[in-house]
Amino acid sequence: MKPKAVVLVSGGLDSAVTLYYAKDKGYECRCLTIDYGQRHGREIAAAFQLTKSAGVVLQVIELPFLPKGSSLLDPELKMPAGRTAEDIRNSGEIPNTYVPARNTVFLSLAASHAEAVGASRIFIGAHYEDSSGYPDCRREYLEAFNRVLELGTKAGIEKRLSLEFPLLDKAKKDIIRLGLELGVPFEYAWSCYSGGEEPCGECDSCVLRAKGFKEAGIDDPFFGNK
Repeated sequence: MKPKAVVLVSGGLDSAVTLYYAKDKGYECRCLTIDYGQRHGREIAAAFQLTKSAGVVLQVIELPFLPKGSSLLDPELKMPAGRTAEDIRNSGEIPNTYVPARNTVFLSLAASHAEAVGASRIFIGAHYEDSSGYPDCRREYLEAFNRVLELGTKAGIEKRLSLEFPLLDKAKKDIIRLGLELGVPFEYAWSCYSGGEEPCGECDSCVLRAKGFKEAGIDDPFFGNK
């Protein structure tokens, strides 16, 4: 029997690569996505497309975050837009697209699910290089959460559960190249912080995705079907 893994799948590019990475490593993947009150449903729709393409089942957990402490949740807050990748990297500030303690909540849910189904790994697509600098995407944080699993779960105490974050130190271009090798259908992955039929091209996530595909030397397949 294949070992089981719980994979957090947001519907974005990084989580898509992480899912296909876990599958390539031989895991039977149980995928979770969290409906936490986002301003739009495009990521969740994308998560369904990606997991269907991968031949795995997706479970959606509804857990709205209140109060809405992020521009990803509150339409009255203006999201950063029009920044270059260099601006994003060098700003030194955590943008208001940061959702308070999001990964702590998500990983806790994944840990509970993993113990319940007997999974030995939790996979998250967090990466820090070429990112907006979210504190819960840092190596120190993720290693600390791994320690939480070791101390605070039965499976962790018994050395049967750990957290994997295979993309953490990769540049976006290298994540994209890895995804191509693994056969990730990037045409389904939604990265834009805004909803709508087409990505806005202006938010930080759109800018970093475009930079990654450009540096990888390929066209973004999302636009190939448009």
